Amino acid sequence: MLIKRPSKIKSSEITDQATFEQRRILLKAAAGLGIGSAFPGFAMSKSASVEENDLELTPYKHVTTYNNFYEFGLGKKDPARKSHTLRTRPWTIRVDGECEKPGEIGIEDILSRFDQEERIYRFRCVEAWAMVVPWLGFSLADFIKTFAPTSKARYVVFETLFDKEQMPGQRRNILDWPYVEGLRMDEAMNPLAFLSTGLYGKELPNQNGAPIRLVVPWKYGFKSIKSIVRMSFVEDMPVSSWNKLAPDEYGFYANVNPEVDHPRWSQARHRMLGQGLFSSKHETLMFNGYAEEVADLYRGMDLTKFY
Repeated sequence: MLIKRPSKIKSSEITDQATFEQRRILLKAAAGLGIGSAFPGFAMSKSASVEENDLELTPYKHVTTYNNFYEFGLGKKDPARKSHTLRTRPWTIRVDGECEKPGEIGIEDILSRFDQEERIYRFRCVEAWAMVVPWLGFSLADFIKTFAPTSKARYVVFETLFDKEQMPGQRRNILDWPYVEGLRMDEAMNPLAFLSTGLYGKELPNQNGAPIRLVVPWKYGFKSIKSIVRMSFVEDMPVSSWNKLAPDEYGFYANVNPEVDHPRWSQARHRMLGQGLFSSKHETLMFNGYAEEVADLYRGMDLTKFY
């Protein structure tokens, strides 16, 4: 499900949390009436035939206190408790590889160069829960175009900061640090792919991937790498961190597919974060409900093999 403001807005005009909560009420009313939108300028994706509860924004406190960010610990609450050690200013992203304009760009330059948009995306975790988050940021495609990738750039690779002082979880050999993820170039250029610098109209909290992270809403959450410091354009498919650690459980593509279960649990249904452990489960939609926007990217592929 995508709810998106078509025109870009300045950061000074970003909607505050209270207004977001009012939108949640309007969205719920829209679902009950069977209409696409309850306020001007927003439209629901046609592929998102979701239940009414799926339209409710996940409360800010749950979005910011229930996180997977192993750089700060294995527990869901560890990132919120321990990520104060992360220093997000100054912050630079290095861009290299198969591109005509490699270089470095600071977060302040990013914020001034790219107008921020509001996008509300459903976000699906591989562990059978999901949330609906109002992200703030800008198109990944717009960022990529700045560096003019060449025809050899078939994939784009992202890296998280590697600093054991700032990220104490990296002192443990849980993963082969730094955290690495990647997208095929056509995936990266899809209009849904998003670089986020905030949520709920606020600056992105450390535990959610400050100061800048990837959001790929049709894929499981581990693809949406946090605290990015490097982006590389490459010719060959990269080996991402979870795929390297457990290839039978975490494929490179990581598309939300209810027909492909995780070896230890079903992916056919999920609960919404914040609605309680005993809340009703929801049917998982192909590509997390974004099939209309992304299915053509995988035409002809065996999605039970390329999971």
